[in-house]
Amino acid sequence: MIGFPTRCPGCGEGLHTTRLACAGCLTQVEGRFDLPELLRLPPDDLEFVIAFVLASGSLKQMAAQLQQSYPTIRNRLDAIIEQLRPSQQRREDERAAIVEAVAKKQISVAEATKRLREI
Repeated sequence: MIGFPTRCPGCGEGLHTTRLACAGCLTQVEGRFDLPELLRLPPDDLEFVIAFVLASGSLKQMAAQLQQSYPTIRNRLDAIIEQLRPSQQRREDERAAIVEAVAKKQISVAEATKRLREI
């Protein structure tokens, strides 16, 4: 599969779409359109997602097809899910984990404050 470019080859920043065109009537729409989350995945992860959907979401079937263990396939899917989660949700989850660690006295308030500032 040829990868859809999602990063600028010059600076590495994320790309966005600025023009859409109809192949039939040649109508063009210009503006700023963000790429769908799935298209932002690296090509090998996108291929994995497609194979997963074609396997009807069966991790067991995926493991057999790719000749890998079920836990390996599960870990790969979990990593892809993490990539697809909005960054805001990840930050909120990190904040909640820090607050919970303070409540359980696993880290100090000073350490929690430092970590929260880094998020």
